[in-house]
Amino acid sequence: MCRLLAYSGDPTFMDALVCAPKNSLVRQSLHACEGKTATNGDGFGLAWYGEREEPGLFRDLRPAWSDENLKSLCGQVRSPLFLAHVRAATQTATTRANCHPFSCGRYSFMHNGQIGNYHRVRRRLEALLPDELFDQRAGTTDSELLFLLILTQMEAGHSPGAAVGAVMAQTKELMVAAQITEALRFAAILTDGQTIWAFRASCDGHTPRLYLRERPGSTIVASEPLDSLRDAWTQVADNSVTTVRRGLAATTEALVINCGSWPLAA
Repeated sequence: MCRLLAYSGDPTFMDALVCAPKNSLVRQSLHACEGKTATNGDGFGLAWYGEREEPGLFRDLRPAWSDENLKSLCGQVRSPLFLAHVRAATQTATTRANCHPFSCGRYSFMHNGQIGNYHRVRRRLEALLPDELFDQRAGTTDSELLFLLILTQMEAGHSPGAAVGAVMAQTKELMVAAQITEALRFAAILTDGQTIWAFRASCDGHTPRLYLRERPGSTIVASEPLDSLRDAWTQVADNSVTTVRRGLAATTEALVINCGSWPLAA
């Protein structure tokens, strides 16, 4: 599984979170404490927002712990909102196009989880994409496909939470039809450059963790606490969406997934 973090708040240099902390994302790429695998060396990525609506994006295949360009970039770029991700590949190839975060227009997205036996439902899921979003697909991961399916629901007028709930239900129903018994697990971050939405959901109760830390002037969401102050970090609830807006306290709501094969649905 992968490791990720998102920041929203007063502009800060990215290295303050990606590189500097005791349990920074760079360190987690080599020694993750809470991941399914300790090493997440199959590439990394950054998405950050500045003066323009669309995010800057930097992704590469090298392990985060050995990439000097990553450290240099993080030490020079200051942003009020950014995402960072280190990848442990599971069902798809190790290529730059498969590295997170993914972006489309002003939105960016990253994911930790899985569609069980993804190859058996991939074609049916891709068929749900409108042509314009199908053409945006650059890689082969289930994560990028879920992102584009969520955008499809949002373009139809759904809120991010409702869009994710609908995509989780669609995906699980196709998995059931294909007699897939492996789990659907989803810990993810979506942002439009102003608001961060953090999601946790799974059909089997084994959802990858996300933690939240609110500080004066900023909020961090991460797969693992970045420091030893464990009491300062709150675990995001399962089957929920947490909304982080600049300057406001984070709010959490239940994620409604209307699927008969989702025993933990709200």
